Amino acid sequence: MGKETNCCVSFCTFIITVGFVILIYWAIFQPHQIHATVDSAALSNLTVSGNASSAVSYHLAVDLSLYNPSKRVSIYYDALDAKLRVGGAVIGQEPSAASPTEFHQSRKAGDVVKLEFDGKGVAVAGDAAGELEKGVKGEAPVSMELAVDVRVRYVFGAIKIRQKPKVRCWISIPVKAEGRGAGVGGAISSRDRCSVKY
Repeated sequence: MGKETNCCVSFCTFIITVGFVILIYWAIFQPHQIHATVDSAALSNLTVSGNASSAVSYHLAVDLSLYNPSKRVSIYYDALDAKLRVGGAVIGQEPSAASPTEFHQSRKAGDVVKLEFDGKGVAVAGDAAGELEKGVKGEAPVSMELAVDVRVRYVFGAIKIRQKPKVRCWISIPVKAEGRGAGVGGAISSRDRCSVKY
């Protein structure tokens, strides 16, 4: 009976000690959520064609700022997967250019990721086409959602914690005609904050 009691006390003491160490470590380590903002966005050559099945063409360049607010933790960005959506419909599977896609971010530091999307005759659902058509006609700004899924490693000394934050940015660009047959375009410099979920 005495051995079992001693074993139980030793095990409970061990669990409490480990929990306490983890609590102190987390209080020191405590990585903060990435901050993301759209610094600027430039849309050009937006055209919508077709009736029953619509197709859209466009070029969009976005500067996305990613900031690490942590005082003790650096971040390795291993991959960026970006898409464009209008009214829930994807109109850009992958950026035609992204720089950088892998990089290291030190503590209390920020980096700008440049994304470019080239859509040429992308098939879109009727609702999304209707939203874009309003922009082409000058009835409303062109509203898009930039969805960026990121794979990161938070690094504190020899400890690495992997996370997959989801960055969502809502972009609204007032547009105007660019000339005969050239579609419409516009630009913003917004510093609008994006949502980041883990």
